[in-house]
Amino acid sequence: MGIVFSIAMLAILVLIGWLIYRAIKGKQVKAHHITYGIAVVTGIYTYGFFLSMNILSPVKILVSIIIGIVLIILATLLQRRRQPAKPQAQPPS
Repeated sequence: MGIVFSIAMLAILVLIGWLIYRAIKGKQVKAHHITYGIAVVTGIYTYGFFLSMNILSPVKILVSIIIGIVLIILATLLQRRRQPAKPQAQPPS
C-alpha cells in the first residue's frame, strides 16, 4: 500500500515540476494539461485504496486485469480517432 501512495506523491511532484518548467520556459499551460495530471494522480490514489482493501487477492488481480484491458482499449480508440487524415494526392495537371 505504501508504495502506491509513494508513487502518487512522486507523480504530484513531477506534475508540479512540469508546470513550473513550462512557466519558466514561457510556454502556455492549458487547462486540459492540469486536468489530465489531476486525473492521473487521482487514479493512482484510487487504485492504491482499492489494493489496500481487505478482499481476496484473486478478486484484486481480476479487477486489475479488467481495468487494464479497458484502459488499453480506450487509449487505442482515442489514438485512432486523433490521427490526422492523410491528404489525397492531387492528379498532375
